[in-house]
Amino acid sequence: MTAGRCDDTGLDVVTGAFSYSGGAIARQLQLAGRRVRTLTGHPERRADRSDIELRPLDFDDPAGLAASLVGATTLYNTYWVRFAYGGVDHSLAVENSRTLFEAAKRAGISKIVHISILHPSSASPYPYFRGKALVERALVESGLAFACLRPSVLFDERGVLLNNMAWLLRRLPIFAVGGGGHYRVRPTHVDDLARLALDASTWQEDRVVDAVGPERPTFVELAEQI
Repeated sequence: MTAGRCDDTGLDVVTGAFSYSGGAIARQLQLAGRRVRTLTGHPERRADRSDIELRPLDFDDPAGLAASLVGATTLYNTYWVRFAYGGVDHSLAVENSRTLFEAAKRAGISKIVHISILHPSSASPYPYFRGKALVERALVESGLAFACLRPSVLFDERGVLLNNMAWLLRRLPIFAVGGGGHYRVRPTHVDDLARLALDASTWQEDRVVDAVGPERPTFVELAEQI
């Protein structure tokens, strides 16, 4: 998995290695023989992952962020805010992401593999998708080599969306479907995303890739299958 790297140190950094997609990427890196360091705002999630070096994801300390990235070859970035809460919204997440990219550049990171979302747009009326587009723009403007992966719905036995749908379908007599439900979804297993992320670290050119699965059920069809 190291072909195409420059000055490979054998160490990579994953933001949120104790979270969902970040955890999957960290596991694949370790299977490939890589050393893993994580930047996290939730050290309490570490559990038995003592094999991962831990550093704080502190956006108020850009110098500390850069120091925590020194010595790593690739930064795998999964940082984002799913829901606005406690004064932390998607606009702040964009600024935090820009701070992280600047720290990576100062630290000498060779490449950023960034996890985005399918169909981000700076013209979107939804802060989530608008913010994702602005983060991608900041990534390009950083000047660092990058790969940007755009998944849709991620799943495995712990996936939030599908498991929440299953919980509701088991317990409620009525299941609400927004917009008619005829729009299509492209689920991707989180381990497939993680393997693609490792492959992306070796790509010679900057690339933006839709990281979607081969199946294209409508939302109604997905709910019926569940």
